Amino acid sequence: MGSAGKIVAVDPPYAIAGGEILIDCAGFDTREPSKCAVLIGDTPAQIVALGPRRVLAIVPETKGGRAPVTLWSGDEASEPAYITVARKLAGDLHPVSNPAFDPDDGALFVTRSGSRGEELPVTLFRIDISGDVSEYSGDIANPTGIAFGPDGQMFVTSRLEGTVYKITPFKEAVSFSRNLGVATGIAFNSDGLMHIGDRTGTIFKVNGIGEERAWTQLEPSVSAFHLAFGPDDSLYVAGPTVTSFDSIWRINPDGDIDQFYKGLGRPQGLAFDRDGNLYVAAALRGRRGIVRIAPDGVDAKLVVAGVNLIGLAFSAAGEMAVVSIDSVYSLPTQIKGTLLGG
Repeated sequence: MGSAGKIVAVDPPYAIAGGEILIDCAGFDTREPSKCAVLIGDTPAQIVALGPRRVLAIVPETKGGRAPVTLWSGDEASEPAYITVARKLAGDLHPVSNPAFDPDDGALFVTRSGSRGEELPVTLFRIDISGDVSEYSGDIANPTGIAFGPDGQMFVTSRLEGTVYKITPFKEAVSFSRNLGVATGIAFNSDGLMHIGDRTGTIFKVNGIGEERAWTQLEPSVSAFHLAFGPDDSLYVAGPTVTSFDSIWRINPDGDIDQFYKGLGRPQGLAFDRDGNLYVAAALRGRRGIVRIAPDGVDAKLVVAGVNLIGLAFSAAGEMAVVSIDSVYSLPTQIKGTLLGG
């Protein structure tokens, strides 16, 4: 083993540019820090912390895909380990909740939400499976949550108006339900019943003709309520507060609330895979990105490194789409998701 040592593991296995990865290593000679480097692909990565057994580094901008990670000490390089870096699909957006895949054609929908009351010419964008971005609709003020109903119909919430809109095949937004407070998250249960999260604390049920009723009450959120239904048909809710030790709440079909997991920093968008694992855009023990929580709510692990992440969605083909405060990314995780979150 040379002075660059050996990489034992890189954690997490997936990353978005700007995310922080942890490199466990052995025999890395760090006595002259100025001669030490981390390369991801051919690009130097900023080193946050340096030691002979552990290195923290920031993932640089790359073209995305499977990338080698190497340690350098002087002129010697370690054998590479590998991570998968997200491919950037689009920028200059402003998502505030999960994106959503169209179950009919696999296209991804994402918002440019804007600040409260801001009028934008286009607020909804479509990204097809080849990555081409097109303008879709500008009829919704501050669009927030997006979800597809069981019949493939797309719905979008407006947090400004407290309204859920139905998007027609002609790209028009038609009011479907009103009086929903600061309407943010949206999800459908296994019976196809719509649920809306009002960030002031109320969870609404909305029937098939748009009639709403308050169902249950949680602590208000400082930004949004994000919703996803689990395989147990319970509603899982993330609503970031002013604390750095937030919870994921679980509401069973009878409306009983319990704490599913506690210990996340600013949890936002949620999505389940078909094995019942819950994925959350959040921070875990000071590390930021996408966190996976096991079905029993006990084990949690960072699986994607990233900063300023808002939400995620899984395609039928196993692609993970991740949105930050201004961009959308794609990761080939081969994780199959459900369609019950928003």
